Amino acid sequence: MSLLRRWFEEVWNQGREATIDEMLEPNVIVHGLIDTAGNEITGIDLFKSFWRGLRTTLSDIHVDVQETVTEGDRSVARYVVTGTYKGEGAGNSPKEKPVHFTGMSMALIKDGKFIEVWNNTDFATMYRQMG
Repeated sequence: MSLLRRWFEEVWNQGREATIDEMLEPNVIVHGLIDTAGNEITGIDLFKSFWRGLRTTLSDIHVDVQETVTEGDRSVARYVVTGTYKGEGAGNSPKEKPVHFTGMSMALIKDGKFIEVWNNTDFATMYRQMG
């Protein structure tokens, strides 16, 4: 199994936070994802905050890896994300809206850990489906 397949299966589908510590370098740079202040994510702690937020937003998130390619120290995955937006919190009533969007990620790997990752995820479609 490629490292990216393992990443999506364990971190996103199974919700295993411990895998984040196992697979990310402490100072990882994650392009294409931002924190609540709009800054690019750097480091495990900021990634975990993003991860927790998205797993709360899409309680039954599932990432279906369609294809991976690995060459040298880089690995790429193309995937489809599904889930249900609950729409709760901040005075919102539950919405129960299904979401379906695509993405691609490329990781630079050193000693079995991701040191830099580039994400191109169709969050615009996700937000549109969430309403």
